[in-house]
Amino acid sequence: MRKIYIFDTTLRDGEQSPGVNLNMQEKVEIALQLEKLGVDRMEAGFPAASPGDLAGVSAVARAVKNASVIALSRSREQDIEAAREALKDAQDPCLHLFLATSPIHRQHKLRMEKHQVLETAEAAIRYAKKYFSKIEFSPEDAGRTELDFLCEVTEMAIRAGATVVNIPDTVGYMTPYEYGNIFKTLKENVPGIEKIQLSAHCHDDLGMATANALAAILNGADQIEGTINGIGERAGNTSIEEVAMALETRQEFFQAKTTLTLSEIARTSRLVSKLTGMVVPGNKAIVGANAFAHESGIHQDGMLKEKTTYEIMSPETIGLKESKLVLGKHSGRHAFQEKLVDLGYNLDDEHVNAAFAKFKDLADKKKSVTDEDIVALLEEKLIETPEVFSLETIQVSYGNQSTPTATVRIKLLDGGYLEEAAVGNGSVDAIYKAIDKATKEEVELDDYSIQSVTHGKDALGEVHVVLKQGDYAVLGRGVSTDILEASARAYVDAINRLIEKRKSPARSRDNVTLI
Repeated sequence: MRKIYIFDTTLRDGEQSPGVNLNMQEKVEIALQLEKLGVDRMEAGFPAASPGDLAGVSAVARAVKNASVIALSRSREQDIEAAREALKDAQDPCLHLFLATSPIHRQHKLRMEKHQVLETAEAAIRYAKKYFSKIEFSPEDAGRTELDFLCEVTEMAIRAGATVVNIPDTVGYMTPYEYGNIFKTLKENVPGIEKIQLSAHCHDDLGMATANALAAILNGADQIEGTINGIGERAGNTSIEEVAMALETRQEFFQAKTTLTLSEIARTSRLVSKLTGMVVPGNKAIVGANAFAHESGIHQDGMLKEKTTYEIMSPETIGLKESKLVLGKHSGRHAFQEKLVDLGYNLDDEHVNAAFAKFKDLADKKKSVTDEDIVALLEEKLIETPEVFSLETIQVSYGNQSTPTATVRIKLLDGGYLEEAAVGNGSVDAIYKAIDKATKEEVELDDYSIQSVTHGKDALGEVHVVLKQGDYAVLGRGVSTDILEASARAYVDAINRLIEKRKSPARSRDNVTLI
């Protein structure tokens, strides 16, 4: 089966996502994880862009041993020299040269005629060939370049010494048929095309990056360029994980595969999301939180009988533990009963029916029902957690040129009060530090999320926090039209739940009195 090479540009094109700015240590951390994932080539940055970018590429070049490290360069000698300096310690260096070729770029950006583009690109490739044995050349905006001229450019690049010619759909304009046809045309019309690899680099402006990349594979592309989670300029790039799993899942159709360690996909996705700050949408293919989650009762019933009824790939393949049957108002009795078994409960039909009725009532009030909610149902704990602490008042002082300060007043069970003040990095941080001082609880904030539960300017905001203390983890919830108050109430709620959990650690399921 034909191998498709994976060229990862998370550290270069991915970092061009608005708001993303990776430091040197973060670039190296991602690069080492990409190495574990098994990418063949990784583009570490654009050394001529800044001294910091040059240093980042150098650090990656020194750290990575089992993948080719690539630096981007314009078709200019000074850019090539910067890349040469950045890659001097790389075990397997490669230079990525580019020059625009489309009519709109030639006229408005380069102000060059076709012959000038050819001459400039050829001179750059020949100059780079003195220092690099591996050179990839990209005719920028190839998708909107005249096909006959693109053939001419490709032939020139082969003649000058390029080892890979990349065909970028720089602005995500192509359809799969059009883009695949470019590769077919190049394969059929360019002399010496068998001497090089053809690469596909697609953007997702029209939502077709993955489809275009796969069309390129079907028409002879040897390499796919993309990013983890599909991040990148504007709407992003081809998602590497999507291409890899499409080839894995539909091997009989594509007759091609990558050599990625697929079980590292989920871990790589999480790391990139964490370090770039770009949250993966829940419905994102392959790595979204809902990619292997099922709430519909019909789907859950099918999954419990035979997983392949609704899953075309297994979550274990990408490094996840298992699929999730999300319990909500659409869930059926079968899924609910299986969840009870998973939680360690073995109930007769009468008790299951009673529990299911209570579950449905709760599911109508909540967007999703957690395992803790179900345990509470079964143990008749659907009452509020005893309030060791209750929030009386909060006062926050904040200005864009002053340090956020918060004062909290906490009421105790015996009727007494505690009052503390603290400063923080932001208003919520200051509130939480003040609550920590008042309650004297040492906790770790593991998760914080906000969502609107109503509409309009006076919408209720619901805050969820997860606090950890040793082996304990608890969820707290707070609702208010003021998000700072909701944040404080969620934090105090979680602390009360933590205290209650310490008093009553989970008992053996066999000894629990049920409904």
